[in-house]
Amino acid sequence: ELTKAQAIIYLCNMIKFFSRYKFIGIVLFILSVIIVSTIYNLYKPEPQLKVYQPNEFTKELVDSTLQRVRKFHKVSDFKLINQYGDTITQAHFEDKIYITDFFFTTCQTICPIMTEHMEIIQKEFKNNDDVMLLSHSVTPEIDDVERMRKYAEEHDAIKGKWHLVTGDKKEIYRLARKSYFTTKSEGDGGPYDMVHTENFVLIDKEKRIRGVYDGTNPEEIEEAIEDIKILLREYEKLKS
Repeated sequence: ELTKAQAIIYLCNMIKFFSRYKFIGIVLFILSVIIVSTIYNLYKPEPQLKVYQPNEFTKELVDSTLQRVRKFHKVSDFKLINQYGDTITQAHFEDKIYITDFFFTTCQTICPIMTEHMEIIQKEFKNNDDVMLLSHSVTPEIDDVERMRKYAEEHDAIKGKWHLVTGDKKEIYRLARKSYFTTKSEGDGGPYDMVHTENFVLIDKEKRIRGVYDGTNPEEIEEAIEDIKILLREYEKLKS
């Protein structure tokens, strides 16, 4: 049986022992953390974006003929005019990722914020030819080519990268309602019909919807930028 003095001596010796090897213990602990973290990063799954289908949107945003569609939805073909007077079709976005929105040049409420956020996205991917931007005027009878070009210049839209398009109102509204699902499905694109939406939509190289964001919310713009990067990595892996 240990005496009190022996117990104290034993305790002091243990403290000395652990003090002597404390540095080694700390080093081993740090190495363990690094190794575990490295293994986790090597094997953790890459985040992937879902493919949105019509049945996943709020019913009021989807035309009744599409509400039960669960797969294979793609943005339909279009033929519009950009700020340079050039005809723009799906061919211009072949093998491209793009962000799209709907605005009008005389809007004084949400559109200036949305356009500013489109500028931020353009700046982020300025040197990446795989990423483009597409803005549709919802008042094409007002936003002619000259007005669209002036607006594009005011917001530093890069030629060939960010297309601001005008054209047939019915076609633009059909795209908003039946391809991108950005606004309520009621309306025929007639003289008294008006689309006014804050939604940005991310489209992949297969013309599928991969993300929807509030174009007035800075946090969701950051999310959109991160999602574009995820898509770019996804396509990069397919190449390798």
